[in-house]
Amino acid sequence: MSDDFSRLLDEARAHRDAGRLDEAVAAYRRALESSPGQADANAEAADVLHALGDREAAVGLYRRAVAADPSRAGAWWGLGCALDALGDHAGAAEAFRTLAGLAPEHGQTLHNLGRSLYELGRVDEAMDCFERAIGALPGDAACVPLTNMAMIVPGSSAASPAAILDCRRRWASRCLPQPAPPRRGAGSAARPRIGYVSASFDRRNWMKPVFGLLNHHDRERFEIHLFSDGPPPPAGSGYHADPRDRWHATGPLANEALVGRIVAERIDVLVDLNGHGRPSRLGVFASRPAPVQVAWFNAYATSGLDVFDAMIGDAHVCPPGRGEESLFSEPIVRLPGTYLPFEVGYPVPEVAPPPCLEAGQTTFGCLAPQYKITPEVIEAWARILEMAPDSRLLLKSVVLGKAAARELVRGEFARRGVSPDRLTLEGPDEHFAFLERYAAIDIALDTFPYNGGTTTMEALWQGVPVLCFDGDRWASRISASIVREAGLPELVASDRDAHVAQAIAMALDPATPERLADLRRSLRDRLRASPACAAAALARGMERIYEDLLAGRRPAES
Repeated sequence: MSDDFSRLLDEARAHRDAGRLDEAVAAYRRALESSPGQADANAEAADVLHALGDREAAVGLYRRAVAADPSRAGAWWGLGCALDALGDHAGAAEAFRTLAGLAPEHGQTLHNLGRSLYELGRVDEAMDCFERAIGALPGDAACVPLTNMAMIVPGSSAASPAAILDCRRRWASRCLPQPAPPRRGAGSAARPRIGYVSASFDRRNWMKPVFGLLNHHDRERFEIHLFSDGPPPPAGSGYHADPRDRWHATGPLANEALVGRIVAERIDVLVDLNGHGRPSRLGVFASRPAPVQVAWFNAYATSGLDVFDAMIGDAHVCPPGRGEESLFSEPIVRLPGTYLPFEVGYPVPEVAPPPCLEAGQTTFGCLAPQYKITPEVIEAWARILEMAPDSRLLLKSVVLGKAAARELVRGEFARRGVSPDRLTLEGPDEHFAFLERYAAIDIALDTFPYNGGTTTMEALWQGVPVLCFDGDRWASRISASIVREAGLPELVASDRDAHVAQAIAMALDPATPERLADLRRSLRDRLRASPACAAAALARGMERIYEDLLAGRRPAES
């Protein structure tokens, strides 16, 4: 090690320790010019760049540090965290997996590895990492991986519905404070006050069923309050703002303060739209600030809490007579039709003809998030491609915007005998351009055990049939609910094998292109007239449920 290098390294460390990070980076760079493979300097410079927010540059130096010294745990940690922040979950998983080999009992590494694996669709592996992290982390710190387990467990193929309930009860008992109910005054004297709690009112693509409900609420009979942890719906979202509604910006509020706000507004019915998508807000419902509390929309599995008076579903996602109600901590109330009818109230692309008319081959596709594309899903899709040798598959998601994730997915299919040239893997797009990609897809394939909801609605609206099947839990029957009520029951198979066989048969049938063309020409009009888009009927049904619950009656089901 030269004297110049040592002098520059000391200078860089002095700047770093004094908080002069820009000067530290410059000194580290000068030091590394004379000794580019020095592990200490690369790792330290990477840490400074990471602190400055230049994660791309930090990644390069972390890689040089671990190449020089593969046992350097701190550099592996920094590399994993930087790649995770950049959305490169495949690279992050590789870094955290290596670090877990060096420090197998480091709970935070196991937790971070679980998060990265989940984003890649390795849900069962992620659950195992989180479980190991719980045992390795002290005290309340274990609630972080336990919360993540509770969030993702409905998408775990290895978890039964009973295991989902157990996992979420375990989370609630250990990680959710059990406050005393607040003192409430009398309810509203005139119109019942309905409060909706969500962090996603600004997400127009995701909130189509919610906006449909809000747009058709009867303001003469109900007063509507929106408690939002995020921005309001943007202009052109499809939400028809009513001046009589009350908007509450609640993002800065702690749970206790939000409970106080709800009590002060004398909300009669409080509706959770988040579910475990925002588990911290379930603490509000644990306080019981409203006489009636209801779970709907993002509640596709039990909350694990005994504080809801109803969880709103339908006969597709929770069929009556099977005894499945015992696997929920909430009473199940079923709407007629589907519990997720939707309205598309913003500009979308026109329906395009199926590409197989010109291409002479079937293109399957799925535009679901990568965390829903589990190894079991890839196995099923590989079987379809194997038995329909002229078919192709298009996948598009945020995670696939990174080259490492695309390579990982290509490798998964290659191990199952599918050549990479039969796959089109694409990253994210602005929403209109994202929807335009349905013009390149003939038939959409659903994910399981965590089905599409928004993805299924959008595929159908763009004229693309969605093949799905009845699974073993609510989350794996969401698409069946929407597709059946869209008037397309023939697309819902009885099980996974029948689903795969149906996809293969459609790809091999020479009559499929014309049938798809006919369907695409008419599907939007059919949807508008179907229960799948009956938002007004949803509003009437929800209002009846609210009135029944307020009156202490068991809501009637159709």
